[in-house]
Amino acid sequence: MEEWKTYKIGEIADVQTGPFGSQLHNDDYVSVGTPIVTVEHLGARKFTTQNLPLVSLNDKNRLSKYIAREGDIIFSRVGSVDRCSYVSRNEDGWLFSGRCLRVRPHAGIDPLYLYYWFTKESTKKEIRNVAVGATMPSINTKLLSDLIITVPPYDFQQRVATILDTIDSKIELNNRINHNLEEQFKTLYKQFFADSNQESTEVELSKIISFQEGPGIRNWQYVEKDGIKFINIRCINNGDIDTSTANMISEEDAYGKYKHFLLEKNDIVMSCSGTLGRYAIVRREHLPLCLNTSVIRFKAKEQPDDFAFIYGFLTSSEFLNRQQELACGSVQANFGPTHLKAMTIREFPAEYRREFSQKTQPILDKLIKNLKENSKLQQLRDSLLPRLISGELTYNTSLKI
Repeated sequence: MEEWKTYKIGEIADVQTGPFGSQLHNDDYVSVGTPIVTVEHLGARKFTTQNLPLVSLNDKNRLSKYIAREGDIIFSRVGSVDRCSYVSRNEDGWLFSGRCLRVRPHAGIDPLYLYYWFTKESTKKEIRNVAVGATMPSINTKLLSDLIITVPPYDFQQRVATILDTIDSKIELNNRINHNLEEQFKTLYKQFFADSNQESTEVELSKIISFQEGPGIRNWQYVEKDGIKFINIRCINNGDIDTSTANMISEEDAYGKYKHFLLEKNDIVMSCSGTLGRYAIVRREHLPLCLNTSVIRFKAKEQPDDFAFIYGFLTSSEFLNRQQELACGSVQANFGPTHLKAMTIREFPAEYRREFSQKTQPILDKLIKNLKENSKLQQLRDSLLPRLISGELTYNTSLKI
């Protein structure tokens, strides 16, 4: 059996920083062109495409040194420096910004295996530890290139990557299905309410929807264990809630002075700072969970069967546009309860809203079922990943998902 060998990352991959700010400006962006990813577009393996800037063909050719290819790994250079995404065939030919680093594996290194090695919690912790800057952590090509990795034989890399990729591919399939379900739901919402001639009355939003922003829990209130997690904007991702990296407060605080900020099943939570409009449905398995600042929770004011109507309104382009219009802040957008109190909504007859709920509930049930399955798959992947990467577990490419 071939031996495992130890290298620096710079010995098995090329590490490249993105273009300097002087090479590309905001006014260079165009309406049709090649996407350029920056820190905000780095998701869990896949890139997010919300607010994705585009550059012209001339700029792409001028910045050809910064073109990403399938198998590259794109890192955040500042802020969440342990965050990275994998360049698939779909993103081949995209560019990456100056706030990112690109890792391009050499021959003999399976790109997916290296990506999963980077997502291992011990690796992420090491990256955070070598980052410089107390207020805004940052990494550079040298810091990333100097990381130490012990590499197994190539066939071992491929088999481990296949197992983990099988799980992630199922997660991505569920996400695509959910995207289609969301589109079906939005189409029905539009037919029932936006395009409908049904009689309605304009009322204050607060008459139908209850809303609340979190209290702003401070760093000194965090506890390491035996506490209650609280949601922040980073926890809201792809329509679901991921609390794996959430901080905690003591049970005494959570069930004491912050009791009225504890979330409940079927609350809808939404980001209200930075990237507006990210949302998720709170499920029973997320609980107990406490609300924090920069996140607003919404629920039906009086009628529990108004959930589908409220969900449709909050996830509509109409509501997002109104958020963006009312949001304040020069550095990043901020939207809160003050803005919501000034908003109105069309109130439709209760029986009409119930008809919509009955028609759309099967769609929401399928969507939530897929989200639950994804949570279980993510837990499986996260438990297998460090043991497979280290060789503790023997691989089995016939894994059934």
